[in-house]
Amino acid sequence: MTRGFARALGAVLPVLLLLVLLAGLPAAAQTTAALPSPPPRTAVVDARLGIHPDKTRFVLEVSDPVSFSVTLAANPYRIIVDLPDLAWPGGSLPVEGKGLVARYHHAAGGPRGTRLTFETVGPAKLREGYMIPPRDGRQPRLVLDLEKTTAAEFRRLAAASGAGTAIAAASGTGQLTMSAVVASAMAVPMPVPAPAPSPQDDPPASGIVSAPPPFAPLPPVPPAQLIPAALPSAPPLPDSKPSTVAEKPLIVLDPGHGGQDPGAIGVGGIYEKDITLAAAREVKRQLEATGRYRVRLTRNSDVFIRLRDRVAIGREAGADLFISLHADSISSGDMRGLSIYTLSDKASDREAEMLAAKENRADALVGLDLSGENPLVANILIDLAQRDTKNHSKRFATLALQNLGREVPLIPSKPHRQAGFAVLTAPDVPSVLIELGYLSNRKDAGLLASAAHRARLGRGLARTIDAYFRWLHESQRS
Repeated sequence: MTRGFARALGAVLPVLLLLVLLAGLPAAAQTTAALPSPPPRTAVVDARLGIHPDKTRFVLEVSDPVSFSVTLAANPYRIIVDLPDLAWPGGSLPVEGKGLVARYHHAAGGPRGTRLTFETVGPAKLREGYMIPPRDGRQPRLVLDLEKTTAAEFRRLAAASGAGTAIAAASGTGQLTMSAVVASAMAVPMPVPAPAPSPQDDPPASGIVSAPPPFAPLPPVPPAQLIPAALPSAPPLPDSKPSTVAEKPLIVLDPGHGGQDPGAIGVGGIYEKDITLAAAREVKRQLEATGRYRVRLTRNSDVFIRLRDRVAIGREAGADLFISLHADSISSGDMRGLSIYTLSDKASDREAEMLAAKENRADALVGLDLSGENPLVANILIDLAQRDTKNHSKRFATLALQNLGREVPLIPSKPHRQAGFAVLTAPDVPSVLIELGYLSNRKDAGLLASAAHRARLGRGLARTIDAYFRWLHESQRS
């Protein structure tokens, strides 16, 4: 019985195997046909350069976070960024630069897909580079801060960094710096040294020159001159596991005046620019001590920054609140006390007209490109954003007077005022200007020069900012 069954099975088994193989062919074909198509390429939404007092910043807005690596090259001086394959509209012709960047261009065919090349006006290096995750309706942004260096330091960095260095950026920050590259360089054979730049390669005293048009094609990068600094940012987290930790609000403090602009000169010869910087540093110290906020100063030294550039610094950083600090002065020495200003309706109307102009619409509102909208729609959207921003600014001013009034004297009449200050014109960042006191008044001038008084100002502003974000959180919940 068993042997007969075995013989029968031996005769049938080849036929069964053939049937199984034939039945599997359509399934295999079907499986092959069902393979997913390649994911769409990450798209570039916007690219822009900005000038800051001590650096030139490049911001690349993209549809999805990207990793990146950076190398340097000489003759001419270049900073080269290799990115994944990007859909970059607008062609690949060189773009005129500003600040430390004479011009830049992008091209396909880099080792990772897209190569972005900055030709600088002299020796320059990467101060830091990082990805800002999407938030507040804005796309992910790659931020690269470039700063001037000397030809000697450029050569020193080349000798110190070696070749083939590849260091992963910390996953917590996705940030890289040139000093980290040099400190972490691997011990590998050095490449053939690049010829030392001649003295005329050094930048002029100002460090900034204009790019001479027309733009000639950039020469290929000689491999022997590369200074490796390949630091890919941490890969983005899967969509299924979004971050549950909310980013701390960013407060941008703007110390008024600076550099060749001293501001008001008060009793005893004190300068407004020194008072405002000392006050901003104290407020920053106290806010950061709470652990609840990130704080940035528009200037942290005695430098001059144009009014519009101060606004741009806050908007580009993604500020949640912009506070400009000043100290008033008038002919009479009797007036004293603190006051706070928000943007007047008339000044807001003028700003709306300017923002609605065609050439400005692409940067009019955070997260919105209005360049494709007709004037009526653009005006409506800008007006709605401004109205909301002004309401938030007024709420902050009310809370500031309540909390600061406990610490320092206020002016006796209408401490909350409205005016057309240029630093208040960001349409999408709640902004206030605080006159800390009158330098023309001997008592106010003495207080503002006092560290103890500045500490009281810091406490009052810290309580105000706490109260503002509590109100904001409650209003969003309701």
